[in-house]
Amino acid sequence: MRRARRRATTLALRTPSDSFFVSAQRLSHLPRKPLRPYDLRPGRTPCFFILKVPMIFSRSRSVAVALAYVFSAGIALAQTPIKIGYLGTLSGPVSPLGQDMYDGFLLGIEQNGGKLGGTPVQVIKEDDQFKPEVALQIVNRMIEKDKVSIITGITGSNVMMAVNKSITSKEVFLVGANAGPSPLAGAQCSPYQFVSSWQNDSWAEAAGKYANDKGYKRMVLVATNYQAGKDAVNGFKKYFKGVVVDEIYPGITQPDFSAEMTQIASQKPDATFAFIPTANINFIRQYQLAGLSKTVPLLTVGMADATTLGALKDAALGIQSVHFWAPDTDNPVSRQFVDAFEKKYGRIPSNYAAQGYDSALLLDTAIARVKGEVGNKKAFMAALKQGSAKSVRGSLKFNNNNFPINDWYAFEVAKDAKGRVSLKTVATPLKDYQDSYHTQCTMK
Repeated sequence: MRRARRRATTLALRTPSDSFFVSAQRLSHLPRKPLRPYDLRPGRTPCFFILKVPMIFSRSRSVAVALAYVFSAGIALAQTPIKIGYLGTLSGPVSPLGQDMYDGFLLGIEQNGGKLGGTPVQVIKEDDQFKPEVALQIVNRMIEKDKVSIITGITGSNVMMAVNKSITSKEVFLVGANAGPSPLAGAQCSPYQFVSSWQNDSWAEAAGKYANDKGYKRMVLVATNYQAGKDAVNGFKKYFKGVVVDEIYPGITQPDFSAEMTQIASQKPDATFAFIPTANINFIRQYQLAGLSKTVPLLTVGMADATTLGALKDAALGIQSVHFWAPDTDNPVSRQFVDAFEKKYGRIPSNYAAQGYDSALLLDTAIARVKGEVGNKKAFMAALKQGSAKSVRGSLKFNNNNFPINDWYAFEVAKDAKGRVSLKTVATPLKDYQDSYHTQCTMK
């Protein structure tokens, strides 16, 4: 028989592990069991799996069979990953929120061995810079060039409003982990959109209810002048039964609030409601320096959590906040998440990190239901719609508009059992709450 001619060739396939190499120099060295990586380092983003095998040129049937074995073993090991586009605000003033979201999401993937639903995933991460025009370019590239099946993340509502239609109209699944603008919960709802966090108005509506429970009669409302800020003010006013003596809308890039502090003080309200995600630390510090914290309680959403409390420390004690989750939320998934996040990142997780983690849990559950076949869009849509029994909030269940039905809690900034400044759950203003716009959505 003519001697087989060999030439090394390389088969490259993406997997959720780091690069590793398996080299077969002779047919006698073909593996008798599935190949395994020997250079697998956890904590890294998806990369390449490279399998080096000899290319055999021979007329021998036995050699052809053996070569087929090599390739089938490698391909079976390197299952084609699901491409997921991750769009977040990872630079600028809002970046702490976006980074916590991504860190929580990545933790969920890593705990599953680089897989979701038992299937390898390739995460393509991009920074939208909190700029709608930048985000739109990124989304189009993800869909047209990278061929992603799912896009998740999305920190800002200004970004969500810009990219939503471009994603869902192309039948790419959008799993939002933070922004939940009111138009998208109502008439502009889509079967390809699932928001695993909340609808923008809802936490403010719960804050309005909590303000009533606290006995506040006169309040000033302050919110950043963009979609989420307007949603927050509108939501608060739906439930607050007292008098709104003033509404203040600082600019989206505004760093100084001296004029706003003077304006609040002049109104002598019972309390202030605030949502300033773009400069939350500056606002809270200036509120304290102006002496307002001693006489005018501050009730916030999206401002007093682990993204800010580490910097504010004792200055934040007593601030009130509202959300569906805090580090003291008492259920098995939440406790495990807090422990794992602190161990990996060395800090207390924020609600934004919890939302990112929950989006990974949702995708893990839904992808498992379809056995990795996300291309079967009808089946995957139904799988997402079922929500997840695994959630930091206990369980995640969707309403007809694909926004969650949440319990809403009130918190006060206080010291935890380890003496760290954190959040303490004090009340439940709203239970099993459906957002105000779901009836405007025509989906069932």
